[in-house]
Amino acid sequence: MIGRCSGWRWTMSPGAVAAVLGLALALLWALLEPEWGAVTRAGLVFVVLVLVLVLRWVLQLLFSPLELLRDPDVGYIPEDGRSRAQTARYVRRRRKTGELPPVYPNGWFRLLDSHMLHTGRVRSVSALGEQLAVFRGHDGSVYALDAYCPHLGANVAVGGQVIGNCIECPFHGWRFRGNDGKCVKIPYSNKVPEFAKLRSWPCCEVNQQILVWFHCDGEEPQWAVPEQQEISSGEWVYRGRTEHFISAHIQEIPENAADVAHLAYLHTPSITSGADLRFTNRRTWKFLRHDWKAQWEPEPGPNHHCSQMLIKHTLTVFGRRISLLDVEVLARQVGPGIVFLLFNHRFLGRGVILHCVTPLEPLLQCVTHTMFYQKNVLPLVPKFLLRAESIQFERDVMIWNNKKYISKPLLVKEDCAVQKHRRWFSQFYSENSPRLRFQHDSLDF
Repeated sequence: MIGRCSGWRWTMSPGAVAAVLGLALALLWALLEPEWGAVTRAGLVFVVLVLVLVLRWVLQLLFSPLELLRDPDVGYIPEDGRSRAQTARYVRRRRKTGELPPVYPNGWFRLLDSHMLHTGRVRSVSALGEQLAVFRGHDGSVYALDAYCPHLGANVAVGGQVIGNCIECPFHGWRFRGNDGKCVKIPYSNKVPEFAKLRSWPCCEVNQQILVWFHCDGEEPQWAVPEQQEISSGEWVYRGRTEHFISAHIQEIPENAADVAHLAYLHTPSITSGADLRFTNRRTWKFLRHDWKAQWEPEPGPNHHCSQMLIKHTLTVFGRRISLLDVEVLARQVGPGIVFLLFNHRFLGRGVILHCVTPLEPLLQCVTHTMFYQKNVLPLVPKFLLRAESIQFERDVMIWNNKKYISKPLLVKEDCAVQKHRRWFSQFYSENSPRLRFQHDSLDF
C-alpha cells in the first residue's frame, strides 16, 4: 500500500498493515454489537478511525523507507506572478550557459535501483541523450538496449514483452537478444538480416543498482564499480532514496567536493532554516549552526579514476558544540557519476548514501541519493540523516539551476582545489566526447 503527499512516498510495512487490519476488525465488531446505541456506535467509529490514521502514520514514520522524489521545478524562485514550474522553464531559456566542457563524460551511470526491475519486466529509461530499453531476462540478468526498433521505430520498452533473455517489439514481433542486441526472430520472415540489431549497452548490477557504461568511442569498461560488502551481505538495508533534477552541466555537481569554501557559507545555517536561500540566514535559527571541515584529494594509480573527500561535521547550539552529533563522512567518488558517502557515528551506527548523477540531456541531470544503513539501528535514524542531507543538497540545487559555467574562473589561493578537481575530472573526456551544439545565451524572439 503506497501513499503520496507533497513529494513524499511511504511504503507501508507488514506490521502497519496488520495493525490497520486489527483496528478495522475492532471497528466492524463495534458496528455489529447489538446492545450499543447509534450515538455510541458513531462515537466509537470515529475514535477507531482516528486511531487507525494515527497508528498508520506512526508506523510509517518509524519503519517504512523514506522516498522523496522531487519535481524538476525545485530550486527556482517564482517571479512576476508565474508558478514555480513556469519560472523554471523561463529561467532555463534565458540563462547563459557559458563555455561548456563535453556534456557526457565516459564512465558508469545509474539507470535504476534493482528493486524497480523484476524478472521478465522491461522499463523505458532516458539517459545520456538516449532512450533505452532496460529489462531483466528470465535468467535474472539485466540488459540494456537502444529502445527504438530498427524496423519501423517502435519503442520496444513500451508494450514490449520479455521472452527468455530477449525483448520482443510490440509493433511487429521482431525479437532482439539482450546480450548483444542481435535480432533472432521475425515472425513473418524466414530469414533475419545479419545487420538487424539494436545497440547493446554494457551494464552491471552492483550495490542493488543497475548501472550502464558510456564511452564516446565505444570502448569497453575501463574500471569496475566497487561492491559495498555490507549491502551484499544484508548487514546494511535499504532505508530510502531522494531524487532531484538539476539544470546544469554534470561537472558542476561533483566539483562541489573541491569547493570547500562554499561549505562554510552555504551550509552553515541549520537545516531547520530550510533550503530556500532567501530565508536560510534569518535570525530565527541563528542559535543553531553546522560547522564543517573538509579536504578533497584525488587517489593515486591504479585508482586514478577515484577521489576522496573527508568531511567532519559538528553542530553548535548557542555557540556550544554538541559532540554527540559529531559525524564523519568519507565521500569517495568513483568515475564521473557515482559517490559513496560513508557515515560513521559512535552511537548512531554506520551506513552509506549512494550519490549518483546521470545525465538525461546535455544540461539536465538526475541525481539520486540512496540510503543503506545498519539494520539493527532504528530506521528513523537513517531517514532523518537522508532528509537532512536532502535539505542541504537543495541549497546547492538552487545555485546550480541558476548559475553560469565559468570555464576560466577568477580564483584565490584558497580555491586551488577547484582547478585541481577540473584537471582530475578531465580524464573522463575523450577527443570525441559529445559537446553541446547550440547554446542559448539570449531569449529567442
